[in-house]
Amino acid sequence: MFELFIVVLDSTVRLSVPLLFACLAGLYSERSGVFDIGLEGKMLVSAFFAAVVSFESGSVWIGLGGGIIASIALSLVHGVAAITFRGNQIISGVAINFIAAGLTPLLGNYWYKRGGSTPALADEGRFLPIHLPFAEEMKDVPYIGNIYEELISGHNFLVYLGFAAVGFTYWLLFKTRFGLRLRAVGENPTAVDTAGISVIALRYRAVIICGILCGIAGAYLSIAQSSGFVVNMSSGRGFIALAALIFAKWKPVNALFACLLFGFLEAVAIPLQTYDLPLIGKMPVQFIQATPYILTVILLAGFIGKAIPPKAGGEPYVKER
Repeated sequence: MFELFIVVLDSTVRLSVPLLFACLAGLYSERSGVFDIGLEGKMLVSAFFAAVVSFESGSVWIGLGGGIIASIALSLVHGVAAITFRGNQIISGVAINFIAAGLTPLLGNYWYKRGGSTPALADEGRFLPIHLPFAEEMKDVPYIGNIYEELISGHNFLVYLGFAAVGFTYWLLFKTRFGLRLRAVGENPTAVDTAGISVIALRYRAVIICGILCGIAGAYLSIAQSSGFVVNMSSGRGFIALAALIFAKWKPVNALFACLLFGFLEAVAIPLQTYDLPLIGKMPVQFIQATPYILTVILLAGFIGKAIPPKAGGEPYVKER
């Protein structure tokens, strides 16, 4: 049972990483006052272009860069629509999701004739597991060995980067001048503008950071967790990340635990499919797959207490003359 528990926790960590990157991406954007429903679309486009560029170049790092650039491009589209032209941020985000859902299978089928998927990637085109020092020697040590060798060691680079990004985000938002200004522009942009700081520039920076993190989240799906792109690879993870962001009340450390919770629900679905439960038998796969969304509805119905978004969130800023 202990070994099974460690295996489930190991899966939890792997499955929560794309949610974590996307959740942090939304946190930067929404803290600046720009709501972003398009996290799903940016993840999908990034996953596609990361796999394509990685396959064509044979380099996982170039593939990661390709995914990030594709995500930033969509972020800037959202930024131009929502910040420069003061359009409806929700509609802009939904449009990005539709563009990504249609564009990725279209290009994939046109380029590779595989129904929208990309060819399988070679090892040099993927992020492979990193085995920490002494992991092999310690694996036979009771309890500690299992935790170190299975749970802590053996993850790819992006997994460790994701957990490091939580601490960096906390430091950047709450311990630096940039973070103070970013939070202020999401609460009271008029005061920030009065202090001689550009609201537009700050919001564009936040949108670009959002694009970078969404790019890493999508690339993780295709060139780290998997070995190529398949149609609709993000499978609603962008929306779950948005739910986790609200659940976390727009705080980075809370976001980590919220994403781990959703990752745990997805991880336990794997062993549950093989066990016969009393009065039920084998748990229906459809119910297990729907569990994260059911939890989302329950949590957002008020069980987490009142989640108050940034006051200026979703509203374009008009400079007073």
